[in-house]
Amino acid sequence: MPRLPAPLTVPPDRSAPRTLRRRRRRETATAWAFVSPAVLVIIGLSVVPVLWSLLLSFRASDLVTPSRWVGLDNYRALAQDPHFHEAVSNTLLYTLLYVPLSIAAGLALALALNRRIRFVGLYRTLFFVPFVVSATAQGVLFSFVLDPEFGAANSVLHHLGVSAQGFLTDPSQALYVLVAISLWSGTGLCTVVYLAALQDVPQELVEAARLDGAEHRHVLRHVTLPALAPVSVFLLLWQTIQALQVFDLVYVTTKGGPLGSTTVIVYFIWEQAFKNFTAGYGAAAAYALALALLVPAVLLRAVRGRGRERERRPRTEATEAAAS
Repeated sequence: MPRLPAPLTVPPDRSAPRTLRRRRRRETATAWAFVSPAVLVIIGLSVVPVLWSLLLSFRASDLVTPSRWVGLDNYRALAQDPHFHEAVSNTLLYTLLYVPLSIAAGLALALALNRRIRFVGLYRTLFFVPFVVSATAQGVLFSFVLDPEFGAANSVLHHLGVSAQGFLTDPSQALYVLVAISLWSGTGLCTVVYLAALQDVPQELVEAARLDGAEHRHVLRHVTLPALAPVSVFLLLWQTIQALQVFDLVYVTTKGGPLGSTTVIVYFIWEQAFKNFTAGYGAAAAYALALALLVPAVLLRAVRGRGRERERRPRTEATEAAAS
């Protein structure tokens, strides 16, 4: 019998792994070429200042002469500084007033605007526009409106038979006036967020409650508000973070006065670092604020984690029931 021809075998290409590695290196280099500008900006404007200010908080520096190491002296001085304590109390009072009032007003406006009424789009826009206006522009505007001598507010009060008010120049009123100005602008965000959340409320639950004879207030309490709970928690933490960082409005309107009644933590930090030229002391105050801001951030992460866990449980139970 004739012998069968031997099968042809192609020798393995040993250069293939090298070619693949070269291709991956080129792709990696190309990716880093596109990403590196953004990375350098983030490192230069975020990471480096954070680390530098951390080191600065342990030193005595006026940003001009060479600094010297003082360890924890800046933090010990903060604990005994009455001006820092006043700034903390002013910030907490501002936060305790602004956060719940802005959320409650936003929810009320969202419920009122979540209806089929004429010009509802115009009304939503008008309530959101103040949020877009910068804090600097708000401060300049209300400084003219609330001027104790020539402002429009006192002119209206005069026609109503009410005595002139000091507003931003009165130590007993200034902080509350700043809260009112912030509510004028900050409520728009809460309104828009709640309006978006109201679109996701299960309508079958609302209709079922109405068929069972539930009144509007009962539907609101037992159906709508529980559905809005995750959004409410988010707004609570977000507004708290924004309130703890208030600065622009204070700087433009009162400069921390009168008599320190509107000095908040961020303005205190700016004043120590760039007005009194005690940069190390200001950096220590900034890290005290950072620790305060870390608390709501951790709470937000924990709440989100619990929400995701609650969403997974029904899916897991449904999967196990289907498998059994």
